[in-house]
Amino acid sequence: QVQLVESGGGLVQAGGSLRLSCAASGRTFNSYTVGWFRQAPGREREFVAGIGWSTAYADSVKGRFSIWRDYAQTTVNLRMNSLHPEDTAVYYCAARRGGIVRGPDEYDYWGQGTQVTVSS
Repeated sequence: QVQLVESGGGLVQAGGSLRLSCAASGRTFNSYTVGWFRQAPGREREFVAGIGWSTAYADSVKGRFSIWRDYAQTTVNLRMNSLHPEDTAVYYCAARRGGIVRGPDEYDYWGQGTQVTVSS
């Protein structure tokens, strides 16, 4: 069983930066693939970035967001630069065995989400 807790959300002006963290319980967490997803009001949950043996990014965030894993802290972090108002959403981290996939239904464990609001 893996329990995930996101942190680091908040309110930021357009062009600003935030770092989200996904902390996990369980010593095997470092072997899981982790994805970051986001969901804006009235929209479906969408893939943002993932890390397994490699990394992957949604086209909308490529070059602005960076995902990395801190093995010592058992966290997966998402650095978000050059934020746009369109990045406003609740951000979730999720974990699964196997490789990176972009469909949220393929992930087994989810955090509770953290709100990111980007003002114009």
